[in-house]
Amino acid sequence: MEGSLATQQATRPAAAPKRERDLRADLFRGLALWFIFIDHVPGNWLANLTIRNVTLCDATEVFVLLAGYAAGIAYGGTLLREGWLFAAAQVVRRVGSLYVAHIVLFVMFTAQVGYSAAALQDSIYIDELHLDAFGQEPYRALLEALLLRFQPAFLNILPLYIVLLLQFALTLPLLRRPRLLLAISCALYGVTRWFSLELPSWTGGGWFFNPFAWQVLFCVGLTLGYRAPGGPGPLLVLPWWRSLGALAVAWLIVTFVLLYMTWHRPEYAVQVPGWVMSWWENVDKTALHPFRLVSVLALTYLLAHWVRPEARWLRGAAAWPFVLMGKQGLPVFCSGILFAFFARLALEYSDDAPMQIGANLAGLASLVAVGWLSDWYKKRERTPRREADPALAERAA
Repeated sequence: MEGSLATQQATRPAAAPKRERDLRADLFRGLALWFIFIDHVPGNWLANLTIRNVTLCDATEVFVLLAGYAAGIAYGGTLLREGWLFAAAQVVRRVGSLYVAHIVLFVMFTAQVGYSAAALQDSIYIDELHLDAFGQEPYRALLEALLLRFQPAFLNILPLYIVLLLQFALTLPLLRRPRLLLAISCALYGVTRWFSLELPSWTGGGWFFNPFAWQVLFCVGLTLGYRAPGGPGPLLVLPWWRSLGALAVAWLIVTFVLLYMTWHRPEYAVQVPGWVMSWWENVDKTALHPFRLVSVLALTYLLAHWVRPEARWLRGAAAWPFVLMGKQGLPVFCSGILFAFFARLALEYSDDAPMQIGANLAGLASLVAVGWLSDWYKKRERTPRREADPALAERAA
């Protein structure tokens, strides 16, 4: 009996050791969520200081990459412990949470924008945010929103995330072979860009974020987050770090110079060679142009080496608000979409310095408050409930 039990225990797969939370991922995801809020407010002076102004990528790329990184950590460990079926079920459950959050956000955002447009008697909000189709065919628009085929402005990131996770649920076993997973992902990315593959949308054209292209960034995050038993990650630890680091720095400098000459100071664009401008103008975000992909990977590679996971300042007061927001990414993201529209209304009323400062501080404080409340609730939910007082139970009986 004891021998058979020992044999069964020996044949079981070794449980994956529990990894400490990587506060770097939380920090940069929190910063990305804050940048998304800032960039969604027209006329916001802080929008001149976000990541999109210094390199050829923005907070969306960071958000998707870190979403893949977090998925690689969480579901990779479940895959090792429980197998593919249970891990895939957890991914599908997460998809359900995201879907519900997206529909609730869609309803609230549509009501927010529609009421503001009616109250101010100005349809510019409806037109700019691509909600005019909802006013023309509300029932059809609601159905298409449920099918993820109707995506107004600012409401296209969660549908992308949902499809990426559904793809991940099917390809979970490949996480054990990260290089094969990356090879398949890159092949799909190349085919998508070459043949212009896309998912159709109700209003015409394809999705603003093409999942067939953006999956490559998500898969890179997966392979960075996944850890095979007894081994380091497959990509972060490389012997030629200094050479790759130098190339990454050079690439980011070149793209910053081009951004400065074509976006910040367009009068200098005449000094850029014509052949450079021809491909520079074709750098698209919808299908994740290779230059955008290289930019976010270069930035990630440098930060992964420069910011160590054991750095004390990650646990300091200055980093705390962004780490907190990064831990509670879904509620903070959804709230940020709604808060950004309120900030827009405030800056349209007055865009002087006091209002700029007030709108941005109020927005950041609101995001931190949402993150804190969500974190507090989850901690209380995980805390075992105290047993009822025996004296009270006897008195009640």
